[in-house]
Amino acid sequence: MKAITFDRIGGTEVLQLSEVPKPEVKPGKVLVKNHAIGINFADTLFRQGQYMMAPRLPDTPGLEAAGVIEAVGDGVEGLKAGARVAYIGVKTYAEYSLASAAQVIPLPDFISFQEGAAFPIQALTAYHMLHTAHRITPEQVVLVHSAAGGVGILAVQIAKAAGAHVIGTVSKDSKAALVREFGADAVINYATHDFADEAMKLTGNRGVDLILDAVGEPTLKRGLRCLAPFGHLILYGRSGGAPEPLNLFSLFEKSLKVSGFVLYTVTAVPHRLRHGIEASFQLMREGKLKLLIGETFPLESIRGAHERMQSGHARGKVVVVP
Repeated sequence: MKAITFDRIGGTEVLQLSEVPKPEVKPGKVLVKNHAIGINFADTLFRQGQYMMAPRLPDTPGLEAAGVIEAVGDGVEGLKAGARVAYIGVKTYAEYSLASAAQVIPLPDFISFQEGAAFPIQALTAYHMLHTAHRITPEQVVLVHSAAGGVGILAVQIAKAAGAHVIGTVSKDSKAALVREFGADAVINYATHDFADEAMKLTGNRGVDLILDAVGEPTLKRGLRCLAPFGHLILYGRSGGAPEPLNLFSLFEKSLKVSGFVLYTVTAVPHRLRHGIEASFQLMREGKLKLLIGETFPLESIRGAHERMQSGHARGKVVVVP
């Protein structure tokens, strides 16, 4: 089968389209024929040896995909060959992948394979930051960095569905209309304006209750400046670089909270993971959550997909089709 492999860490040039053996189904797992593969910023870090899980060279990137179950391993219940599914896994940049049954998500008929590939990591990250790591309530003010990106555009919608007032930040004015279209009450270009100053103005100098930050070094300290008393900042990425160590005493003045989030913490708690899946699907049925597919690439153009992800120009989800 065809798969993307790399045998050294580095830039996009290390990614190769290769012929590799098709995986054999194992107990507790299912074999999925992938129809669409989700691209995440974490994949670019993995390729560079900077992700929290180090590659075992030669390796295949990829954390999520959607397709059809081809075979079911011993001990798997509730899943059958022929079922349409999405899943969180590893080595998903391939025509076929193995997935743990506990991390397989049966797809409703109204979700396409491409939407299915956009769902697991980004929708569930957005949902669980707002409803698990934080307890979003109506009338809270939420600031979402990179609001036109894959997680950001979904976090805007989920926060709005919960009754929050949402401020989105973008790196380019051309993205502002999109973020407003998906429900943001206000949008700040953080490349041309000090987002902390603007957020304070928008809130009458009160500040925001929650910041969702996947940028890191350029935004974290300024984010603390525009948090309201008892405000919460969740750091879930570092597309702009790792932030400097935090002086905990800087939190005292307004009784602030800073936390980290990674979806794998939730996947270890099956009932919590399932709750997020069901709640997100319900929002989609109600028309309150829409998965945005920004661009689609063929598998052989994976270098272009990674370059797009790193460019800052991507909108919504970048998807690869094998």
